[in-house]
Amino acid sequence: MLKKLALAVGLMWSLVDMAYAAEAGRVVFTAGQAQVGRHAATLNTAVGEGDELSTGGDGYIYMKTVDNGFLILRPNSTARVVTYSIDKADPSKTQVKLELLRGVARAISGQGVKQARQNFRFNTPVAAIGVRGTDFTVYTDQQTTRVTVLSGGVVMSGFGANCTAAGTGPCEGRSARELFAGQAGLLLQVERGTSVPQLLQNPALAPDQTEKPRSDEPAAKQALSATPAAQVNLDPQRSEQSLNSARPVTPPPASNEPPPVVTPPPVVINDPTPPKPTQPSPPEIFWGRWQALAGLPAQPGRIGDADVEIATYYAPYAITRVKNTELVLPRDGTAAFKLMSGEAIMSNSIGDRPANIQSGQLNMDFSKRTFSTSLDVRAGNDRADVIGNGVITDKGMLYEGIGSPTIIRGYLGGSNAEQAGYIFKNSATPGITVSGATLWGR
Repeated sequence: MLKKLALAVGLMWSLVDMAYAAEAGRVVFTAGQAQVGRHAATLNTAVGEGDELSTGGDGYIYMKTVDNGFLILRPNSTARVVTYSIDKADPSKTQVKLELLRGVARAISGQGVKQARQNFRFNTPVAAIGVRGTDFTVYTDQQTTRVTVLSGGVVMSGFGANCTAAGTGPCEGRSARELFAGQAGLLLQVERGTSVPQLLQNPALAPDQTEKPRSDEPAAKQALSATPAAQVNLDPQRSEQSLNSARPVTPPPASNEPPPVVTPPPVVINDPTPPKPTQPSPPEIFWGRWQALAGLPAQPGRIGDADVEIATYYAPYAITRVKNTELVLPRDGTAAFKLMSGEAIMSNSIGDRPANIQSGQLNMDFSKRTFSTSLDVRAGNDRADVIGNGVITDKGMLYEGIGSPTIIRGYLGGSNAEQAGYIFKNSATPGITVSGATLWGR
């Protein structure tokens, strides 16, 4: 009798748990072999916390989340909703955690996630992925995870001492790497046993090549629309250039009349009116340092002002750019920048010291969307050669590239991309770490 009573009570509490499990979303499309838990996935099937979604060789599941995001599973994939708790009254209490156990999935952030990015985590068997407000695609098996970004950005880290699968929110720190949608053709990869992701330029390894998307997947915000003449870039910074290149040229109507005789205007040898000088753009890039360090007072600069973008940090420095920049990136060509100002701090086992940036170079290749830079930094008898390279996103952001010995975060600015700035950290010189901020012009 007691055994039957215990079973009845256990069943009752199981039903209560199921009734109160938070609903993460509902299935809005399914095809082929697709399941939610042990049951076939059908239209409007509710997906709750703890539910596992899986697909067979021909299966697809599109789940619309309660905050209007999406989780899409492609064939031969298994995912699990660990936590999906959206707090509209206090977004800081929102908690979202998803797992992709195998296969390919696409995650599109809903409004709740966008308001609490610090509380979003997407785990795979080997890596943790956080968002910067994002639409991304992931492939994983038990050994390797790869991610590409369609809109916004991600921060990724392999599991290790400073990043565990049990954690919540993104793993930040020295082993974390970021990837943004403007970095076309690039992907991040983590292999089991390594904590630092590799930045690869190999489209053949992209998740879309492992399991291709259906034609009815939601369109990415930064997707390209094709015309018979050309591809139209929908990035607002370059849209006018792209649209001009794609507009068809209408030939003039045929006529039997001879072409009109055009008399050229007279040539003025000595024009007394001098050309109007080009006015430089006002400063658009600003750096700051929130803490007093190496005898230098804190210098927050304009970090946090209402008219600038959310700052990019790499302790102890941060850098930002005005929100309504007039930047239009050149589509080709190269440019050499001149160091206008900068600050550096040199650290060793003794402590932190202010350092001087004696000279520097910054070169851009706009056709390849890459840059290279070098700095000569000195403090007393110590010297560090800071060398780095990286990529330029379509929004004019600078990030260190594969193999760069220096961590770099920065921006381009000005109507003709004549301004640049970046913060950096370099530990290539034995026993010495150099960090700092620079501003450049041309």
